[in-house]
Amino acid sequence: MKHLLAAFALVFTMSAQAATPAKIAFVDTGNTGRSVMSEAVANQIIAEKHLPILVISRAVDLNPYYVTPELNAAALLLARGLDVTQHRAAALTEGDVSHSDMIFTATESHKAAILKRFPQAAGKVFTMSEYATGTSTDVLDAFGKPMEFYVKTLEQISGYLPAVLDKVAATVK
Repeated sequence: MKHLLAAFALVFTMSAQAATPAKIAFVDTGNTGRSVMSEAVANQIIAEKHLPILVISRAVDLNPYYVTPELNAAALLLARGLDVTQHRAAALTEGDVSHSDMIFTATESHKAAILKRFPQAAGKVFTMSEYATGTSTDVLDAFGKPMEFYVKTLEQISGYLPAVLDKVAATVK
């Protein structure tokens, strides 16, 4: 019991001193592929680097008939030790927008859709590539395509995320 109380005191002290984490939303069309991959890989990087960041993923056009992760995306992530089989797609809400510090989209059209629906998001919505490199390039949409497209999509996402997360972490106070 003494050890449990000591551990609790340590965690409480550490959390009181820790920075408030940045909150990021990754958004794509249906929240079954690119945004799911982004969230999973981001969480892996966040854990490895101990970054003060929380992430979610959402859809700009949720299809209620497709709410589970795309099989090829789930298989690729599982090969990296990331199990997304319990994920269920969710639509981006006004609450998500107001609570997120940054919103990263897979494409320019996702960004435009968010800004049209949520103009208050101006200044915190970027494509992943735009935020990582300064140049906006759409992340490939592999939906319904063979595995090699998913591999390219995941490579693209994995290439952008370290820079995205490092830049976001640098803004945390």
